[in-house]
Amino acid sequence: MIPGEIRVAEGNIELNAGREAITLMVGQPRRQAGAGRLPLSFRRGECGAGFRSGAARGRRLDIPAGTAVRFEPGQRREVRLIPVGGAREIWGFNGCIMGRL
Repeated sequence: MIPGEIRVAEGNIELNAGREAITLMVGQPRRQAGAGRLPLSFRRGECGAGFRSGAARGRRLDIPAGTAVRFEPGQRREVRLIPVGGAREIWGFNGCIMGRL
């Protein structure tokens, strides 16, 4: 192995296989464009992303690491959300959850 080398399996890799996903229509109510990278608004399930849905609480965007979903002012789009994994604990993010989901 060469330092820094990344080895991956042959064929296609399915991200988040078997994770329960939901689809929501969300929008950008602000006057400035924004990108959903670490989607605090989805984890809180509040109107920061132009919607209000308890179904989004504790979920994140179903997108590959290092990518984002861009929202132009007034734009609405459908996004896929999956549950936050691991220990299902969220800390920080303006103190909206601060603990186990």
